[in-house]
Amino acid sequence: MSTDSAGRAYQHTESSTDPADNVQPILEVRDALHRYGDVVAVDNVSLTVQKGEFLTILGESGSGKTTLLRIISGLEKPTNIGVIRIAGEDVASVPASDRNCTTVFQHYALFPHMSVGENVEYGLSVRRVPPAVRRQRADSALELVRLSGKYKRRVHQLSGGERQRVSLARALVTEPAILLLDEPLGALDEKLRLEMQVELLELHEKLAMTFIYITHSQEEALTMSDRIILMREGKIIQEGPPRDIFDRPNSHFVADFMGVENLFGGALESVNNGMATAKLGSYMLRGRWCGNGAPAIGEIITLGIRAERVHLLCGDEHASSETNRISCRAGTTIYKGKYLDQTVETDVGAIKARIWDSGFDVSQVTNLWWREKDCVIMPGT
Repeated sequence: MSTDSAGRAYQHTESSTDPADNVQPILEVRDALHRYGDVVAVDNVSLTVQKGEFLTILGESGSGKTTLLRIISGLEKPTNIGVIRIAGEDVASVPASDRNCTTVFQHYALFPHMSVGENVEYGLSVRRVPPAVRRQRADSALELVRLSGKYKRRVHQLSGGERQRVSLARALVTEPAILLLDEPLGALDEKLRLEMQVELLELHEKLAMTFIYITHSQEEALTMSDRIILMREGKIIQEGPPRDIFDRPNSHFVADFMGVENLFGGALESVNNGMATAKLGSYMLRGRWCGNGAPAIGEIITLGIRAERVHLLCGDEHASSETNRISCRAGTTIYKGKYLDQTVETDVGAIKARIWDSGFDVSQVTNLWWREKDCVIMPGT
């Protein structure tokens, strides 16, 4: 696991199956459309998922991500669907109970009148698996989620984190081709949520199972995924490895959603070899062009720079080469514990910088700079 300059954790490994060697994906969806009355929840979405991949579908509330998951699981019948296949099987008309996938929900959906073990065995019981085999598989699933010895516990005796583990064990015990996770950590406090992220990663690595994970949390998506699909208003607006989504947003919306603190409008002056020059007020600033397709000169653009990549200068200090430099004066300082968020005033607007040195004298700041390669320029919408 690596970190970016802000200390954010990244988990990005290659899928356990090389797509080039796996001609048939574990999941294929083509032209999924679903309406609720006049509202288009999923707007002709297509995607493929490889065996063993950890795919996260990310988006704000109402983006269509959960509806898409329900279409995959069979819990929602789409208004129209071109193709939906799981492990090569056409499941468009197959009910949820007969699809080779299982869903873990945010609110556990455990049966309060059953013991932990009975909850885990429920799917096997429905499939009429013999009791002795059910018990053996339930014990193995509970061991996998670190709940060995709690087979006979009642649900009300468990913590929130333990209940979520029981929900996971119940889903895993049926050995599905795909594990669907619908915001499973949303009901947990921050400490438990971080612990469960690690446990899910370990489970994924150990089982080599395909995970499709739904969340609105950028941090969860960046930490756990092999690939992220970002949705907005029922459409996929960007997809790729976590680092690409974090460092190369393709629009103002994506940059803002992924937490780029400094976003400014300007006009495109030129693009050459993937680097763009934009005019912001009296400044000519350069950065990587991250939009889709070839831009038009004079087009309205958004320039984005993360706070941790802004460097402050005092007095006559010089910036390194290949940088953008702007005059500034100190503004508001916000204490964040491990760092300070320092706002500085400039002719292009207020810019936030992240300071890791608590002894830095912000009152002496005269200029700021950032590397061209750390700056992104993209379409304005």
